Amino acid sequence: MDVSPDAVAGDPPTAAPPAVDLLRDVEPGDLDAYVRMRCDPAVMAELGGPQPRERVAAQLRRDLETVRDGSAWIKMIIPGGAAQVAGTVTLYSHAGISEIGWMVAPEFQGRGLAGRAVRAVLDLARADGRWGPIHAFPATTNAASNAICRSGGFAFVGEEQTAFGGRLFRTNHWVIDPSAQPDGSSAGRPRGDVVPA
Repeated sequence: MDVSPDAVAGDPPTAAPPAVDLLRDVEPGDLDAYVRMRCDPAVMAELGGPQPRERVAAQLRRDLETVRDGSAWIKMIIPGGAAQVAGTVTLYSHAGISEIGWMVAPEFQGRGLAGRAVRAVLDLARADGRWGPIHAFPATTNAASNAICRSGGFAFVGEEQTAFGGRLFRTNHWVIDPSAQPDGSSAGRPRGDVVPA
């Protein structure tokens, strides 16, 4: 609790404002965060299992190149007050569609970080205007990611088989058109507290 400088004697103290999360582009120094997430069995359970550590540096180099050339947004989630990357949100185009995906390290899960970060990236996409409708394909068994889609204003399209990492997965197909959503006030989408870097 802290006291506002405008407080009058006898006023009850007010709670400190919540820490603001930060989104920033992926950087060369994010290898540790990539390894923590992509080599973790729990994080990768719905994506075919952990990646071999020796492949992660090459993935980071490819991701840095896609950010440099503007073909993808790869945003690192930094929780307010934390020095460590908590997760990622990626937006990219392939096969004629724009797709969004996210992951959060186990020690940061359950705090609503992914949902806030996804909403913030959708707000950025709305302002940018080039992505069109954005699709998400969480595994049918990934309750947390499907809940993010549901609460984030995505429309459910149906179940389908989706290829990822050379494997087929049973996924739920969700879609949202950020340009059709009011600025920051979409149905079911409370204004996030994520600040883009």
